Amino acid sequence: MRLEAKDIVKDTDPSVRQKSEKVQLPLSDEDRELALALVEYVKRSQDPEISEKEGLRPAVGIAAVQVGVHKRILGIVIPYEEDEDEVFCLVNPRIVSHSVQDSYLKGGEGCLSVEEVHEGYVPRHARIKVRAYNVLQDQEIELRASGYAAIVLQHEMDHFEGVLFYDRINQENPWQEIEDAEVIE
Repeated sequence: MRLEAKDIVKDTDPSVRQKSEKVQLPLSDEDRELALALVEYVKRSQDPEISEKEGLRPAVGIAAVQVGVHKRILGIVIPYEEDEDEVFCLVNPRIVSHSVQDSYLKGGEGCLSVEEVHEGYVPRHARIKVRAYNVLQDQEIELRASGYAAIVLQHEMDHFEGVLFYDRINQENPWQEIEDAEVIE
């Protein structure tokens, strides 16, 4: 399976607001193939040559609902300059605990499914603990994430509930600072 730019469901399509179903384990070949295709799409989107050739918008994450499959599957690739990329290929992820402190990206968030610009701070938990089935390790895992990785994970998991990042922006004052929040550059 190879996902392309035309496969991305836009926020103008009401199906992007549908809740995603829990995935049956053990993982079917079809669900495994989709999970790996999501990660591969993100990797390709981050390669400037490939993304230009294939018309892909650069991304760090994607949820299955964004390609029209209402299952709790996500793929995330966070590139780090010095180190190896951080890759999440998760099924049925859920937050089991989180910090009281919030965080947000200084420049706001974006999304493959959202073409319009929606400016403002998007409050997220600064630290989260997640339980999920890790497709790459073929096992249930528990992981801790903070900073940028925590924000990306929460953004993708919001898709499972039909929530888009701009739903979380303060409509009255989009750039109002969030008290005691960690600001991620």
